[in-house]
Amino acid sequence: METDRVRLTPEQARSALADTEHVRASAAALSATPWPNWFFITLTLYIAALPITYGGVMADSDWLLPRPAWMAVMLTSTALYLALFVVAAKAWRTKTGVALRFDVLPKRATVPLMVGLPVLLVGAAFAFRVTGWPVWLIAASLISAAVSVGFHLAFVRLHRKTA
Repeated sequence: METDRVRLTPEQARSALADTEHVRASAAALSATPWPNWFFITLTLYIAALPITYGGVMADSDWLLPRPAWMAVMLTSTALYLALFVVAAKAWRTKTGVALRFDVLPKRATVPLMVGLPVLLVGAAFAFRVTGWPVWLIAASLISAAVSVGFHLAFVRLHRKTA
């Protein structure tokens, strides 16, 4: 049994391909849209608090708070962050029809972030444990916040280019 096929003219085929490319470009632009501001602030605060929290967990002895309290702070803040991430992603998908994506930034920026940020966060805690100087934690906290702001601004710029 033969199926009915619609034959397109070359002009109709090119038009259909152009429409497909337009849809892809629109989806990429929406996916590259920066996080909602409330979530960007949440992310920045969370990432800025991590070095200090890790430092408290890894300190030789109780530092400012007992170690179990630092663990509770770390676990609670991580759970809260993940819950807010789910809310932000769901709200964005409902609003735009596309998911928030992490792959729209250039690899030359995201690969160093994925390697460097954990080294910075955990490395500062180790340096604090060895030296006892909280300046390591404060510096890592400030650098982490600056990285968060930088990536947010990169998303804003990327969105403006694709919109």
